[in-house]
Amino acid sequence: MQQHGWWQRLIEIVSRNPLVFIFIFFIIIPFIVPYKALATQIIIWGLFALGYNVCLGYTGMLSFGHAAYFGIGAYTAAIVLIRLWENIWFALFCGLLMGAVMAFILGYLCIKRRGIYFAMLTLAFAQLLYFIGFQWVDLTGGDNGLRNIPAVPLSIFGLSVDIYSPLRFYFFVLFFVALSLLAINLILQSPFGHVLQAVRENDQRAKSCGYETSNVRWLAFVISGAISGLAGGLYALYLHFVGIESLYWTTSGQVVMMTLLGGMGTFIGPFIGAGVFLYIEDTLSVITPNWMIFLGPVFVLCVLFFPAGIWGTIKDLATRRRKWGG
Repeated sequence: MQQHGWWQRLIEIVSRNPLVFIFIFFIIIPFIVPYKALATQIIIWGLFALGYNVCLGYTGMLSFGHAAYFGIGAYTAAIVLIRLWENIWFALFCGLLMGAVMAFILGYLCIKRRGIYFAMLTLAFAQLLYFIGFQWVDLTGGDNGLRNIPAVPLSIFGLSVDIYSPLRFYFFVLFFVALSLLAINLILQSPFGHVLQAVRENDQRAKSCGYETSNVRWLAFVISGAISGLAGGLYALYLHFVGIESLYWTTSGQVVMMTLLGGMGTFIGPFIGAGVFLYIEDTLSVITPNWMIFLGPVFVLCVLFFPAGIWGTIKDLATRRRKWGG
């Protein structure tokens, strides 16, 4: 009992106070990963996976087209900075807004379908946006992408702050991640959040309780698109470049893998999944350019041995040991 008690208590504390644990972990992560740029990638992709988790983990909608909202957010932020106004706050707001607007439009067209039909529709519309971006060279740069995104100083109360050192940019991104986590926590703790999970568990029962489940799913889809658009905007600032692959189906596949690896329906899961995925990618890509060949078996093993995701499985094991008195 004493042997396993400490880590069971730790898991219980984390489960009860996930935001506190996440913020503490985020503060130390740039100092424990091989290099600080990797930490920035982890929290940006973790934010994208967090947005996707609203769709899949909390509402039960499997989307294969979330690259549409990530990519549109990235392109919007970049175009604003290059052609309209060199203001980071405004560029990121536009990225978030365009992600939400695109999810609003495509969600209206997809949301009444269920299961594989919904998933295929989201993939089809995302690929449509990809081909529009590929062909619209004057706006998006086509296959070459959007280059030379200006490294604009951050304006805070009339002061200009250079945020482009690795550590400063990490904490700049962390600010938006923290706001997003707090916003999602408020949503999930609200009556609407409980309705979301009721729709996920039993759509028909939620309907019988008087809820218009299609509208609930639609709103969740818009929230998911907005967070994905914000993540895309941050990624554009991070790279100073937006590639056409940000709209491609492989980007959608990566965020699905990250969410499933970490554990869908949890706060911590998307960031754990993003961290594991990117660390494996970073390690294997040094060994071989064909690193995806090895990532596939790793993903299969994680699915076999961590069926609820890494964090979900750890929580399940702790619960079972507590029940057994282990």
